[in-house]
Amino acid sequence: MKDTYSDGKAGNDSISTAPVLELMNVSKEYRKGTRRLLALKDLSLTVNGGEFVTILGQSGCGKTTLLHMIAGLEEPTAGEIRVGGKPIRGPGRDRGLVFQEPRLFPWATVAHNISLGLPDRGRDQRKLEELLELVGLEDFAQAYPKELSGGMAQRAALARALAGSPRILLLDEPLGALDAVTRLRMQVQLMRIWQENSLTVVAVTHDIDEAIVLSTRIVILSPRPGTVKRVIPVELPYPRNRTAPEFNIYRQELLGALE
Repeated sequence: MKDTYSDGKAGNDSISTAPVLELMNVSKEYRKGTRRLLALKDLSLTVNGGEFVTILGQSGCGKTTLLHMIAGLEEPTAGEIRVGGKPIRGPGRDRGLVFQEPRLFPWATVAHNISLGLPDRGRDQRKLEELLELVGLEDFAQAYPKELSGGMAQRAALARALAGSPRILLLDEPLGALDAVTRLRMQVQLMRIWQENSLTVVAVTHDIDEAIVLSTRIVILSPRPGTVKRVIPVELPYPRNRTAPEFNIYRQELLGALE
């Protein structure tokens, strides 16, 4: 499949120099009785508006924990996370999270599932129609989750996350369970949605090629307790050619950094 994301557009033209997300000396420790597990330690990172930042690291290094703290689903044990200069105090519409699995309500149609993320479900019909069109599900608005393929279900979950017009879109490996061809197509859609909506994206993945294809920067976490080991800017024009020598240079660099 050819990697085509836009009409010659080199990523998100709205990348700013102002930080949207700031993580300052963030640590996370889990306690159960006398047992303690330090998942993240003194992690600091700044993400500017319009960036697509992907987090890579070995299993168990705290990638998902980090994403959940940004989403406000968990609290840091130490340090602080800010969005737009304000400390996170729980979930909010300024952050939309897409999980590893779609997590759609089985009793609700695609349209109903997406509308649950809208600020005013009774008066946002136009917004709902725009979201359905954005993810290519306008013909499946009245379908139920059991009638959808894996890729279609994740597109519905993505639309629901975008329904609140978030400043930051958080992706917790939402493409991990998809077959190879569907995954490539979803990467194309993610890139288009990021570009067209001037989003800031923070994503977690285990797929090195996916990180190179999508990201403006790649953050490598150390093994547990996770902290920032390296930050690698991806200075390749979009769309990115997986067979190009320059692409392979990044691939080898990331493989080395993950060892």
